[in-house]
Amino acid sequence: MEKNFIAATFYKFVVVDNCEALQKDWKQFMLDHDVKGTILVTPEGINATIAGPQQGVQATLAHIREDERFADLEHKESESDVQPFGRTKVKLKRETIPLGSPVDPNRICGTHLNSEEWNNLISDPDTIIIDTRNDYEVRLGTFKNAIDPKTKTFKELPQWVEQNLTEADKKKRVAMFCTGGIRCEKSTSFMLEQGFEEVYHLKGGILKYFEEMPQEESLWEGDCYIFDDRVALQHDLSPAENARICKKCNNALIAADLRRMHCPSCGDDLQEE
Repeated sequence: MEKNFIAATFYKFVVVDNCEALQKDWKQFMLDHDVKGTILVTPEGINATIAGPQQGVQATLAHIREDERFADLEHKESESDVQPFGRTKVKLKRETIPLGSPVDPNRICGTHLNSEEWNNLISDPDTIIIDTRNDYEVRLGTFKNAIDPKTKTFKELPQWVEQNLTEADKKKRVAMFCTGGIRCEKSTSFMLEQGFEEVYHLKGGILKYFEEMPQEESLWEGDCYIFDDRVALQHDLSPAENARICKKCNNALIAADLRRMHCPSCGDDLQEE
């Protein structure tokens, strides 16, 4: 059965000197085409997840690509039975996603790998595999043998690298991944700036991996947390059936939390709903 909505996730690092004009134009276009979700517009680029009827989402993507700066914009798609967003937002920010350390992914970043190349790299036991997402995201799923830095925010990652990786590690191959790819653009740029010699990241992130890699060949374990009302996606890009979030802190809950009716992130007891 055809789904009622599609969601599109995309980002691009590029100099944007007319943020306010884009904000006004894109928001009105989304409203006119019944598309909801959030686009962040910043001087260093854009970062977004939007959702709506297929025709509306495709029209919005085409409209954004009419700007030559975004002509080669890539996106990832997933389906939903319901609209996963409640509002249409185009927000002005200073950064697409704050790392807490100045980097320029357009100048230097890690080597992009497709899903097959990624499997080969992380199957090597000498590769350092780093999940760049936050701790509540990692709880729902991650790649086999990946390190969880247990960060609360992306800004904590540079400090974790400084405290946990050594000078000897800078000679090793480092593989980094995130949901859609944007955090890896910044984190691999940071790693190279710090002297790590071989840094790689999964092109398009976990969502692209789900799209490309047959499940029987997948090295992913669990579900993938996403930032909308669906909470998480399974490997086939369908909403995870038992994914829930804590109403108090918005952190992801796993089956054990639901059985105990307790959120380990904020310590609150869960309500039945």
